[in-house]
Amino acid sequence: MLMETRERFRVYADPAEFEQLVEYGDIVSMWKNCVERFGALPAVGDEGRTVSYEELDRDAALYRGVLQAAGLQKGMRAAVLVPNSYEFVKVFLAAETFGISLAILPPQLPAPAVFGCLMKFGAKALIYAPALEASVAFAKEKAPQVRFLTTEETSDMPAPMAELNAKDEAVIMFTGGTTGNSKGALLSQGALQQGTINGCYGLGHVFHQRYLLILPLSHVFGLVRNLMTALYTGSTLYICRNNKDMFRDIAMCRPTILIAVPALAEMALNLSRQFGKNMLGEDMKTIIAGAAAVAPYLITEYDKLGITVFPGYGLTESANLVSGNPEPLKKPESVGIPFPHQEFRIENTELWLKGLNMMEGYVGDDEENKAAYEDGWFKTGDLVRMDEDGFLYITGRVKEIIVLSNGENVSPAEVETYFSELPFVQDSQVFEAVEENGQHTLHLEIVPRAAELKKVEAEDKGAYMMAELSRVNASLPGHMQVSKIVIRDSDFERTPSMKIKRYKLS
Repeated sequence: MLMETRERFRVYADPAEFEQLVEYGDIVSMWKNCVERFGALPAVGDEGRTVSYEELDRDAALYRGVLQAAGLQKGMRAAVLVPNSYEFVKVFLAAETFGISLAILPPQLPAPAVFGCLMKFGAKALIYAPALEASVAFAKEKAPQVRFLTTEETSDMPAPMAELNAKDEAVIMFTGGTTGNSKGALLSQGALQQGTINGCYGLGHVFHQRYLLILPLSHVFGLVRNLMTALYTGSTLYICRNNKDMFRDIAMCRPTILIAVPALAEMALNLSRQFGKNMLGEDMKTIIAGAAAVAPYLITEYDKLGITVFPGYGLTESANLVSGNPEPLKKPESVGIPFPHQEFRIENTELWLKGLNMMEGYVGDDEENKAAYEDGWFKTGDLVRMDEDGFLYITGRVKEIIVLSNGENVSPAEVETYFSELPFVQDSQVFEAVEENGQHTLHLEIVPRAAELKKVEAEDKGAYMMAELSRVNASLPGHMQVSKIVIRDSDFERTPSMKIKRYKLS
């Protein structure tokens, strides 16, 4: 069992900034402090318009008036169906400071699913963007008892903030959880705040940064580490509404920090090489990478551009952030040091958690909750190890363990790490296959990294790659060796959060 304290992170922080990292129990306490400290500073930039903290506070107060006029009260639940935009920020802040728990629905959710979520989560209202009217039509027909409000509605009468505490409900976030089934994880005000401040630990400078939002706010990584931590630190959050415009927006906004999944960081690196310049801009100094494994290659290559990539690890159920790596060049394979106010337990190499940042449970899913907890500990489903310095390493997932014909248990993620050490391997996937003789074996597919292949002098680059992959394969213990290797000419299929979709038994 392990519990880190915030003092562990003092050495990695600017001394003056570290003293400003105040822990709040609820968003009202945090937001009042933000407005008082950062009032005239820019808070959100969207479509050419920049709004200060004071202006955002006024807009949120007026939208609280809309919620009040609609008969909503503290303690009720509502849902929000709004794409990344200033309107989302305004509505989110208004509802949270009014004491309403928000189920944050992905904007691409089909109409029947929107209705289903309203019923499952007990939402008294749905706040939606007018452009998504077609997505709410079914719910309007089937749930006349639900109040439907658009983001454009306003009020002449601002409503006051509620009095909240750490145990009050804050948000319901979609997650696949440990079983892969879609569920709603309920996070309290205290959990949301702990996740917010966790985003500040392990970095040299965190206040008054310029963020570019490219992750969906319906994903916990985007909501907590992008939006909430940006506001907490008096930073400016510039919203990229369409990822196709990302590099145009970077040139306009000149962000200093980017929250990204590894696949997006890889794409930006490839384009930087292709065009012979840093596509993330000369002001970019920090990338916080998570939601999937971060290749050490990205860390070392971005360092050459003067950008530090900080890998991290988190779950929707943990208000996003569990650990962060403050020494990526020294320990590039690690997801870092556990953040404060958490208890860790490693049970048969699986990570179990307790802490202020942990969810209250899955809403309306008693069976899922029973499967997720044991003796009060949340079972993450992640296989881990810790080194002598207390740095955490992810070695696989419980549900992905492959049992071979000889009875050996193999973590495909662990096997993939060996092949991914080759510079030309951009992504890899090890999976279980059944041979013609009925034996269960391992197969490997890789996506090559084009920029590294250009450096290879061999005339037959395919043969070169196969030889190198076979060399690594031969060095592995027998039960980890793959029986077939395929070099792909296209990317793997990915989830909306850019994670590689795992193959099933083939």
